[in-house]
Amino acid sequence: MKRGFYTIMAAQFFSSLADAALLFVAIDLLVTMKSPAWITPLLKLSFVLFYVLLAAFVGAFADAFPKGRVMFIANLIKILGCSLIFFHVHPLLSYAIVGFGAAVYSPAKYGILTELLPPEKLVAANAWIEGLTVASIIFGTVLGGTIVSAKASAFLLGFDVPLVDTGIDTPTEAALCVVIGIYVLAALFNLRIPETGYQYAHQEHNPIKLITDFANCYSMLWKDKLGQISLAVTTLFWGAAQTLQFIVLEWAKKSLQLPYDKATSLVGVVAVGVAIGAVLSACFISLRKSLSVIPLGIAMGVIVMGMTLVHSVYLAAPLLVVVGLLSGFFLVPMNALLQHRGHVLMSAGHSIAVQNFNENLSILTMLAVYSVMLRAHLNLDVIIVLFGLFVAGTMFFIMRKHAANQKEHDSLSLIGEMKH
Repeated sequence: MKRGFYTIMAAQFFSSLADAALLFVAIDLLVTMKSPAWITPLLKLSFVLFYVLLAAFVGAFADAFPKGRVMFIANLIKILGCSLIFFHVHPLLSYAIVGFGAAVYSPAKYGILTELLPPEKLVAANAWIEGLTVASIIFGTVLGGTIVSAKASAFLLGFDVPLVDTGIDTPTEAALCVVIGIYVLAALFNLRIPETGYQYAHQEHNPIKLITDFANCYSMLWKDKLGQISLAVTTLFWGAAQTLQFIVLEWAKKSLQLPYDKATSLVGVVAVGVAIGAVLSACFISLRKSLSVIPLGIAMGVIVMGMTLVHSVYLAAPLLVVVGLLSGFFLVPMNALLQHRGHVLMSAGHSIAVQNFNENLSILTMLAVYSVMLRAHLNLDVIIVLFGLFVAGTMFFIMRKHAANQKEHDSLSLIGEMKH
């Protein structure tokens, strides 16, 4: 790998670490505010909202400037959103601003990989990026739960700056200072990302034309036989993964009787499995064989339903590791294939924007449905079973669609040979 790749990894790690920690600090703040349970999933929903609203524009923005500079600007926006909580802005709005920064950040983060590396290294690069992102989520989840705990809060609030009244008086404010510090560190790494020298055609500025261009890219990727399958899988995965985060938190509280800081650690256990799966897929799955992992998505949905039978932490941890492992093993090859097809069919920034739009629309939809289920006081075990059935059933449909695509391709190839 080129040296610049490792700078990108460091920047991504710290930015993602802060995102993950901030989520759980915000959840704790909602608990402190005595917000109802159905409000909590709306935190993530507010975060991903701008991924959907800005999908037509952020790809062009990422392609118009050096991507390291775009990532730096995005981290400054995240710092602004995080800081708003100090001024008593509601966590949903503050986290939405952070999501705005993340929406700007994402096309640049993934797009630079296709500029910096050849196609044959994309699976390995994605494995590193996804593995590191998952590691940051693990540490961020644990960090977020830890820095709002009573012991950590007392330690953080014990720091004094001589002759200066910092105004940091609450556990939430102390935790936010830690998160902002991590965002600043990420921004410093952004400044060290090398320019690739990759030049795209002049980027459009007219909003109507940008939306039209995005619609064309969207249609192109969904019509591509390989693109549509990888896009469908990653779209499902991210919606399911983000919803599962909140399901595990609620499940840990109700079925395992765990306090909040221990429940966040259990969310991190899923991420450990994803990291293991990502590394294994990089070792054994090439770009050419990426579609062979689709059946693992069905297995993941079936195993998730087993959560309803588990009431012990000692059984819960290995079960969640397996769920994560299967997720990571099939996500990384699908991500690499999607990036490769997007780069072949259109520019890197535009293809990632299309991917983000679909994935975050899935997150919005699934979290909204989960929030409605909680609002309706549906039994958690019923929610888990419905969730598992949906994931397994959708993956089965995608697998059948891929088989039909292959059959159609083979038939067309045979007809072409007969004509010659």
